[in-house]
Amino acid sequence: MIERSEYLNQLVGFKDKNIIKIVTGIRRCGKSTLLEMYQQNLLDQGILPEQIISINFEDYANKELLFPDNLHSYVLDRMPKKGMTYVFLDEIQNVFEFQKVVDSLFLKKNVDLYLTGSNAHMLSGDLATLLSGRYVEIEMLPLSFKEYVNGSGDINELGRKYAAYLETSSFPGAMEFSGNQKQINEYLSGIYNTVLVKDVVERYHITDTLMLESIIRFVFNNVGNQLSTKSISNAMNSSGRKVDVKTVEKYLQALMDSYILYQAKRYNVKGKQYLKTLEKYYAVDIGMRYMLLGRANTDTGHILENVVYLELLRRGFQVYVGKLDELEVDFVCMNQDGITYFQVAATVREAKTLERELKPLKKLADTYPKYILTLDEDPDADYDGIRRINVLDWLLK
Repeated sequence: MIERSEYLNQLVGFKDKNIIKIVTGIRRCGKSTLLEMYQQNLLDQGILPEQIISINFEDYANKELLFPDNLHSYVLDRMPKKGMTYVFLDEIQNVFEFQKVVDSLFLKKNVDLYLTGSNAHMLSGDLATLLSGRYVEIEMLPLSFKEYVNGSGDINELGRKYAAYLETSSFPGAMEFSGNQKQINEYLSGIYNTVLVKDVVERYHITDTLMLESIIRFVFNNVGNQLSTKSISNAMNSSGRKVDVKTVEKYLQALMDSYILYQAKRYNVKGKQYLKTLEKYYAVDIGMRYMLLGRANTDTGHILENVVYLELLRRGFQVYVGKLDELEVDFVCMNQDGITYFQVAATVREAKTLERELKPLKKLADTYPKYILTLDEDPDADYDGIRRINVLDWLLK
């Protein structure tokens, strides 16, 4: 079992706080395992087993608890009379009218409540209204490169491990297949189909599943490229499949809500304005992208960009694509400490490529940190305050 220490530490930090902890993320990214790790942490601290109530709503054995009255009674009947009760409700979106149960349990002073969900839609509508200001969301992703390397047992041959990380997938369960690509693809196909059926098609009442698949394949094939709903619609129409812009928008939102797809909006660096067009999209897992599309005609730079984007999310940044006049900054990253700029390139050993990557960063007038991340195994360099560093080293930090 790979310890997800960064997520685990967040849960530990919120222990016994009067706030609901909601862990979200794509199916099989490790949410249930994280709860198991945290429950063991509680036991190690002296919490009694009877103080922990844990229910996984993906388990058919709990089918009767999908009804709110049954679930509410089940939890209340098992709560000890003294001490805190730690309640874990895994894949809570499967419960009918779960919002009311969650709200009722939260009102109990001796309940510390933890939820997981595989669809961002659960945090909209009634739940957001009922629990406004009373929950914290921990967004979970599949394994980072650092977690993958640590799980392999050593930090040698990072280049080979990076290739394996892409090929064999960042989903924790894929590591159990010891590099058997056929089994890994079958495993990823199972996740992909489950997400599409349960979290997209059924939840959003989508009838044209072929068009949905065409759109996700098109977007996966264009990670790192600027796209608009209009350009996607035109691409579908030119291939003989008619779809309007509103339908494309609906499908994209459904895919993002299921965490299989992520969107990076554009940000005008000079005007300090958020732009509403020509976003970029990134896949939750490159292994899944390979499973769908194969590895022919793969853009190494855009794949690396995808990996870096997800890592920046893990590190707590709000991530945007920067527009600077006619130039582009790959990532403008914001957090409570300010802004950090990143350019991402597979290699900058050619002078023209290096100058192209430096150009937008040189035009930035502020003094915030600026980096070029590259796969080149060369000594780090500094260009008037712009640092070029090896991306694999950066991913391990």
